[in-house]
Amino acid sequence: MNANVFPRMHVSLYVGNIAKTVDFYTTFFGQEATKIKPGYAKFVLEKPSLIISFVENPARVQSNFGHLGFQVETLAELEEKLAAAREKNLVAKEEMGTNCCYAKQDKYWVNDPDGVQWEVYYFHEDAEFNDPHYETQSAEACCITPIQESPNKAETACREPASAAEKSEFDLSNLITTQKNTCC
Repeated sequence: MNANVFPRMHVSLYVGNIAKTVDFYTTFFGQEATKIKPGYAKFVLEKPSLIISFVENPARVQSNFGHLGFQVETLAELEEKLAAAREKNLVAKEEMGTNCCYAKQDKYWVNDPDGVQWEVYYFHEDAEFNDPHYETQSAEACCITPIQESPNKAETACREPASAAEKSEFDLSNLITTQKNTCC
């Protein structure tokens, strides 16, 4: 690994089961974890330059997190990553030639064991509109993929909780100002 890839982004996520998480991300990232300790794992990626760590704490796992993603440089790179993800049965949804988030993109989605969604996409160009199926469902439908393994978390990203009981104990909505019906 090239230790001189800076700046490097760091993300830390709470997870429900560290063993399942390590298995998933080893497959998704195509590399072993850099560090594994009881209740903790870390992956250091070169491309993209990212350190991502996972802390086992089921009580702090957040549904309705939104999503994370990688933009790839070429269509060939997307096709290569998509073929590998298909072979490993990771793909939750494919969207080719879609206009989502006011950009023409080819992309696919995977979901980790806790329902964190990852979008891997190639950006073609900016667009002045979203695909009509996003417009009829409102912009809130953009950038959402269904969670296959967790039906109770099927409502994801870009939406308000349906009830107070659904709101997280660690709710930051009062600190974040967003424009209604925008996504991504």
